[in-house]
Amino acid sequence: MATEEKEIDYTLNNPDTLTKYKTAAQISEKVLAEVSKLCVAGAKIVDICDKGDKLIEEEVSKVYRGKKITKGFSHPTTISPSSYVTPYTPLNSDESEAATELQAGEPVKIQLGAQIDGFGSIVCDTILVPAQDKEQDVVTGRPADLILANYYANELLLRLMIPPGLLAQGTDEEKAKAAAAKAPTQSKITSLLEKVAKSYDCNIVESTTSWLFDRNEIEGPKKIVLAPAEGGKGEGVPAVGEVWGVEMGLSLGSGKVKQLDQRATLHRRTTQTYGLKRPTSRKILSEVQKKFGTFPFSLRQLEDERDAKSGVVECVRGNVFRQYELVGDKDGAPVARLLTTIAITKNGITKLGSAPPLDVSKYKTDNKITDEEILKILEQPLSRNTGKSKSKNKKKKKPAKKAAAKEESEDEEDSDDE
Repeated sequence: MATEEKEIDYTLNNPDTLTKYKTAAQISEKVLAEVSKLCVAGAKIVDICDKGDKLIEEEVSKVYRGKKITKGFSHPTTISPSSYVTPYTPLNSDESEAATELQAGEPVKIQLGAQIDGFGSIVCDTILVPAQDKEQDVVTGRPADLILANYYANELLLRLMIPPGLLAQGTDEEKAKAAAAKAPTQSKITSLLEKVAKSYDCNIVESTTSWLFDRNEIEGPKKIVLAPAEGGKGEGVPAVGEVWGVEMGLSLGSGKVKQLDQRATLHRRTTQTYGLKRPTSRKILSEVQKKFGTFPFSLRQLEDERDAKSGVVECVRGNVFRQYELVGDKDGAPVARLLTTIAITKNGITKLGSAPPLDVSKYKTDNKITDEEILKILEQPLSRNTGKSKSKNKKKKKPAKKAAAKEESEDEEDSDDE
């Protein structure tokens, strides 16, 4: 069996790998849409998280039936209030936090994900919480600035991740020249994204990080760190054959962050081993290994929350679990985040799992992007049109062109909107 395991190709060269990623992504996107509908003023965050997790379990159970592969969560359902930066998932057993309700108009970040055979797709979207039983009107002012800025910054970031020359057109000489160009440095990427943020009087959230994904791994050896904190830096550049979790985060404040004084409820098993002494610690380690492998989980998802709160202490101290600290905007300002799982192939970037396309016509502001370099990049497609995926790719590149048109002129936006 061990020899057989080694012979399996888990890269994107194996069509099964891409199929599993896409299946996980379809589940993630479907559940994200359902969870978004639950986010209304007065709804309790913990209730929404519980329902989201149940939906992921239901959808995962419908695929790859009878196959001897692991499947389940790549990320639990988390709902982060206005100024929260990191994923937030309160516990039912913490009365004060369990009572936390969504407020009308606040930007909340919904993050969740599924995995099939260790191939995970994580998605995050930011929505403005509507009042109960009320259709959302056109959004104006600072909320519109935040949502639009984050949307366009995300579209720009995705295009900056395309390996140089991959989609180049023209003569062989022109293609070779494009391919020889160096990928933008991470400081250059931050600089370009900062221009988008400043166009809407926003700032990049400090140390927003995109990671290389792999089988059973969502924090690979490569990473892109935007607006890094002192001493922080990214490593490596995106390449063909890779899957990435691409994150964009903007704030209406300075973008600086602080650790929040709340219990960390999101954890992940490490590869470290440690002789746990407490029975509750050993019990939850065993449960986590069976249910979640090395993917993040919430203490809320474990069989006994109270045991989990007790047992997790030794697991974290022994470095068997990694604890995700809760982080928020230093100024308490509203924050928006997007997370897209992408595959980089010879034909460009495929969005495996992403937030639904933004209807920019529902967001009105006097601010707009005027930088020609940014507008030119936003006009570029994410992938080349090939065969069956032709119409799909056309749909996906339209928003970027539309974005550029909108930034050039409000009149053009009005005539372009469908």
